[in-house]
Amino acid sequence: MDIEKVIAMGAQLFKDSGSSTQGLDIQSIIGAMTGLLSSGGKIDLAGLLENVSGSGLAELAQSWLGDGTNASVSAEQVGKIFSADKLSAFSGQLGLSTEDATSGLAKALPAIVDQASSAGSLIEAAGGLSGMMKMASGLFGKK
Repeated sequence: MDIEKVIAMGAQLFKDSGSSTQGLDIQSIIGAMTGLLSSGGKIDLAGLLENVSGSGLAELAQSWLGDGTNASVSAEQVGKIFSADKLSAFSGQLGLSTEDATSGLAKALPAIVDQASSAGSLIEAAGGLSGMMKMASGLFGKK
C-alpha cells in the first residue's frame, strides 16, 4: 500500500477516535501526522518502530508488523514513543490537548504500521532491505 494512503487511513482513524477530533479537517490531520512521523523530510516508519522498541514496547511493534491481531497501545505508551516536543507540536498543530492527541494516536499507530508492513511497503519506507534488517535487529535485540 502507498505510504500516503496509509497515512490518510491513519488520519481517518485519528479523526474517528473521539469527540474532540471529530471536527478536525482530514488534510490538517494528514499534515500533522506526516510531520510527526517524518525525519529528514521523509516518512520514517523505521524510526517510529525504533522508538517503539526503544521505549520497551518491542512486543507491540512485533504484533503490528505480524499478520495477526495488532496489540493495542495506550495513550500513556504513545507518550513514551514520541518526545514531549514532538507531541506538543503535533497537538498544537491540531489545536488539541496532548491527552486528546495521544489518545487519537493510540488508535492510529497500530493500523499505520500494520498497513505499511503489508506487501513489503514498509521495506521501502525503512530505506530498503538493509534498513529493514537494521530495524529488525533492533526490535529483536541483536546488534
